[in-house]
Amino acid sequence: MFGFFKKNDFIEIGAPVSGETVASSEIADPTFAEEMLGKGMAVRPVEGKVYAPVDGSIALLFDTNHAITFEAECGAEILVHIGLDTVSLKGQHYTPHVSTGDKVKKGDLVLEFDMEKIKEAGFDTITPVIICNTDDFSEIVPVTGTSVKAGDTVLKLKK
Repeated sequence: MFGFFKKNDFIEIGAPVSGETVASSEIADPTFAEEMLGKGMAVRPVEGKVYAPVDGSIALLFDTNHAITFEAECGAEILVHIGLDTVSLKGQHYTPHVSTGDKVKKGDLVLEFDMEKIKEAGFDTITPVIICNTDDFSEIVPVTGTSVKAGDTVLKLKK
């Protein structure tokens, strides 16, 4: 099924937001810091736009619009969670441009959020990017400690 990847090739996952990349351990939420949902990393966003990190589909757009799960064509299940504890905003300050089930291409604008209003409400806008099906990959290598533009590689996966 995944024969188009050479054995040593990495699958590259793009940054869903532009900003500064950080290790999971630096996320101020134990669910993400301790990688309870899967391995990954996070981006401290510099603008309120979320782009598809891969070609695939929207597996789930949460009702509160604060998180999106992507099903990548390569088989990765990727959770992009915009902010910490932002579920309590009940969708306020988030504008989705996709729905569950939609097909997306890497780089498609999928959601916008008002960073300033979210911060004013007392929430951190750090955006974890998590591989939920971590066990399907032999290696997951985060790219951290750097500035990225949306689409730049932030995770490398190996089957």
